[in-house]
Amino acid sequence: MNAMQIFSVPPGSGYSSCSPSGLFLHLGFARVVIVRSSASSRRKNPLRFTRASSSSDPLLVQAARGNLVSRPPAWMMRQAGRYMAVYRKLAEKHPSFRVRSETVDLIVEISLQPWRAFHPDGVIIFSDILTPLPAFGVPFEIEEVKGPIIQNPISSENDLDNLHPIDLDKLQFVGESLKILRSEVGEHAAVLGFVGAPWTIATYIVEGGTTRTYATIKSMCHTAPHVLKTLLSHLTRAISEYIIFQVKSGAQCIQIFDSWGGQIPPHAWEQWSRPYIQEMVSAVRTECPNVPLVLYINGNGGLLERMIGTGVDVIGLDWTVDMADGRRRLGNKVALQGNVDPAYLFCPLPALTDEIHRVVKSAGRRGHILNLGHGVLVKTPEEAVAHFFDVVRGLRYDTLFKESMLENLEHVA
Repeated sequence: MNAMQIFSVPPGSGYSSCSPSGLFLHLGFARVVIVRSSASSRRKNPLRFTRASSSSDPLLVQAARGNLVSRPPAWMMRQAGRYMAVYRKLAEKHPSFRVRSETVDLIVEISLQPWRAFHPDGVIIFSDILTPLPAFGVPFEIEEVKGPIIQNPISSENDLDNLHPIDLDKLQFVGESLKILRSEVGEHAAVLGFVGAPWTIATYIVEGGTTRTYATIKSMCHTAPHVLKTLLSHLTRAISEYIIFQVKSGAQCIQIFDSWGGQIPPHAWEQWSRPYIQEMVSAVRTECPNVPLVLYINGNGGLLERMIGTGVDVIGLDWTVDMADGRRRLGNKVALQGNVDPAYLFCPLPALTDEIHRVVKSAGRRGHILNLGHGVLVKTPEEAVAHFFDVVRGLRYDTLFKESMLENLEHVA
């Protein structure tokens, strides 16, 4: 949508009436956009948010479902990790990442470290998108420098024989951890689970680990498409079951990381990623119709409109997408998450405050979860993380948008 286009406004979309004639100011955008509302246009542009919700649900869950809330909820990707001194101390005692992420007591302790320190609105389980791989036939190791290593990558039909249906008994440490986290956090915050999208998981399984080029899997799209399709279908079934398992264990919201979906052209993502995510969403909806699903793709500026077709409730924006542009392009079809540049946490605190305000105002007052546009960076100052959450806890949409309206009216005058 062109920034200057005149369009109809659905009720409750973040627009505020400012004259008897029916003109509106869209306070979520950086500039003033004047639009005219009518009864017929409101009928043509209903909000999509329809899933049941309760005022007792955590703030994050309510915002993900598109409910009107008093302020945006906030959490951070990589919320627990190396930037925290308490985590580094624990990691010295337990140097193996697999041990830290597959031992119930350690998972719970690490997940709760940022909760105790900063009280975010979402507590995400400390885990990894590769954690479920051994449960369906793909063993892996993690080396400190190289990262994940898969000794037997899949490259042929014969390699597919090693795959089997997911054995959730091998992932009981995840289920137990989620149950404990739900008990510890109560209704003060949402407990989040997460998974990797089939395409992203497949990149590791085909490449044998991390890669900068994705040349092997991109080539497989053309040299052995039947092998790749079979692998992606298997991953779709396994990850769908894993999501449902997490929800039934206590997760109140699930984020799907298609981290490397932005490494292929949009038309290729439409063929090799979107259908499988859509199939997962459909499967989860059947079993867990009310759990909000978030989709995050790193480098998703060229994919935003296509991401709507997956059926998720929330689309995460990375920091390279302007939040106002994201809202214009996606409208009120979905909620948005993000997207403060993680580097702002190294800036003077007033600059961080201003950026939080800018992002929140650009997103509008409904259907937004504040987050970073990527994970917390190593060596991020803990005081900046604390400031981030202090600022958002002090926000109130009524006050913020009233101030914005007055500023915009002054500019117009």
